[in-house]
Amino acid sequence: MLEMETSNILFAFALTLFAGLATGLGSVIAFFSKRTNEKFLSFSLGFSAGVMIYVSFIEIMAKAKDYLVEDLGVIQGNSVTALAFFGGMGFIMIIDMLIPEFENPHEVRRVEDIDIKKVEKQEKLKRMGIFSALAIAIHNFPEGLATFTSALTDPNLGIAIAVAIAIHNIPEGIAVSVPVFYSTGSRKKAFGYSFLSGLAEPLGALIGFLILMPFMTRTVFGILFAAVAGIMVFISLDELLPTAQEYGEHHLAIYGLIAGMIIMAITLIMFL
Repeated sequence: MLEMETSNILFAFALTLFAGLATGLGSVIAFFSKRTNEKFLSFSLGFSAGVMIYVSFIEIMAKAKDYLVEDLGVIQGNSVTALAFFGGMGFIMIIDMLIPEFENPHEVRRVEDIDIKKVEKQEKLKRMGIFSALAIAIHNFPEGLATFTSALTDPNLGIAIAVAIAIHNIPEGIAVSVPVFYSTGSRKKAFGYSFLSGLAEPLGALIGFLILMPFMTRTVFGILFAAVAGIMVFISLDELLPTAQEYGEHHLAIYGLIAGMIIMAITLIMFL
């Protein structure tokens, strides 16, 4: 069983909480900004995707393979690493499929799209708002586990992933707060739902910690790490990059992607 210091565990939880609370920041931006800075948001989302993709393949998968090869041998270790990676992708894919499209928090919404006359005409608006909050909470659950697991093994890696996921959560906060506000007429409730949905990230970390830590051998950790890499790559390809292109120009999103990879590469080299 792997030994982990209490300070590392608390630090990992703190990073996960920081990433989750960014959804609340998104709701604040939605109600106190007159217009979305689309170019900046597009570049930032691309940057976040670049960080997550690069670190998944270069750092997280490498560490997962090292653990598994050491315990299971070369052939079986590499095979289990690949299976866990695609299993993580399948897990987050199933979550996406179970959420109806109109309730999915990853549908792009801009601050200036908040039109009360238009929104009031939508049927079952309150249900849509509540389900949007629930949907984002479900999506945030595995993200919290990813941030927490990464921070446990490498605090510097955990910081990079937490920042990337926090950037990713800001437009989700906008998405979940808009229908809640226009279904209740309360900015307080809209922020509250958005804030609570973000708490699913530290909750995911807590549940993962309580369930998995008693059984946390090098093999289990390697499988979990490879699955986390799969989750992060899927989020980047299915959510971050498409959303970045919706908000801005295609090339701007790709420039952000490349910049994220470069910064992540430099950071990893600096802390070797």
